Amino acid sequence: MRACVPLTVAMLCGLTWAENPKEPEPFLELEETEGAPASSLYLAPNSCRGRCLEAFDKHHPCHCNARCPEFGNCCEDFESLCGHEGFSHSSDAITKEELQSVSEKIYRADTNKARKEDIVLNSQNCILPSETRDQVDRCPEPLFTYVNEKLFSKPTYAAFINLLNNYQRTTGRGEHFTAQELAEQDTFLREIMKTAVMKELYGFLHQQNRYSSEQEFVSDLKNMWFGLYSRSKEERDSSGFEHVFSGEVKKGKVTGFHNWIRFYMQEKEGMVDYYSHIYDGPWDSYPDVLAMQFNWDGYYKEVGSAFIGSSPEFEFALYSLCFIARPGKVCQLSLGGHPLAIQTYTWNKSTYGNGKKYIATAYVVSSTH
Repeated sequence: MRACVPLTVAMLCGLTWAENPKEPEPFLELEETEGAPASSLYLAPNSCRGRCLEAFDKHHPCHCNARCPEFGNCCEDFESLCGHEGFSHSSDAITKEELQSVSEKIYRADTNKARKEDIVLNSQNCILPSETRDQVDRCPEPLFTYVNEKLFSKPTYAAFINLLNNYQRTTGRGEHFTAQELAEQDTFLREIMKTAVMKELYGFLHQQNRYSSEQEFVSDLKNMWFGLYSRSKEERDSSGFEHVFSGEVKKGKVTGFHNWIRFYMQEKEGMVDYYSHIYDGPWDSYPDVLAMQFNWDGYYKEVGSAFIGSSPEFEFALYSLCFIARPGKVCQLSLGGHPLAIQTYTWNKSTYGNGKKYIATAYVVSSTH
């Protein structure tokens, strides 16, 4: 794709978040950070006690979010209070260089991705970050002009698509899986584990002593992605997979919904109306990244980032890698020589297994030339 403007830092239609590091304005979706402790619980404005992973708030004198180390505005006790989560601060940490190396291997292994001729995009109008709340449809044409639907007959695509209609998008309504729907989860995991992408990921995590067997790895993936928890009241109404790939509606807003296949299928059915975008990635082949605004059957998505043209296993692998290696933090990767960052959040209100946390959300937050 062609970038909105030829800038050397992540392009946001003429603005870069490097220009004002104290008030970053990336295409983060702050409404999705509900897995983190509520900011109303913190005890002191100059401390991270009770504030770890909170959303950025320019009124605070210091910060405790995942990106504060990048901008040098963390509270003094950030490392001691918030730095213990995940492996990124342990003695056997997965380094940034290792993450970049394995992400490049995963990128090269994605033979199921779309070819250039498989997708024709019409990204149309690129807007400023300050305009994302306007809810104005600036693009009269659909985002997808053409998609070669033969892609969807590939085993991992077909298994992925079968999962998308297994959810109620409105939070507060409990999810109840049938035997067939549970079997579809297992089929998806079985099919993606046959791919070079997931074999590359498992091999890396096994080498890093995260998993002793493929069976343990697949079991953990099923729990972290498909395990149900409650985003509203007491109903088990959500999961990482539903939120990230299928999309949800909470308090009148679209949350999650970070998948191009889901977007294409919903747009084709007249359920999605593409409004605009604020970011178009630097890749000249697929997968690429687009951060966009759209209406989903009456509900607005202010900023939704998504890979375009990637296989289901590619997205699943990168999000899983980042959640395992950098839970609740920004995860620095490299794809085709271009840096890319993924943000994950953990669901802290309930756990599975021996205190393990579910995925609350995962999405691309930046890339640069």
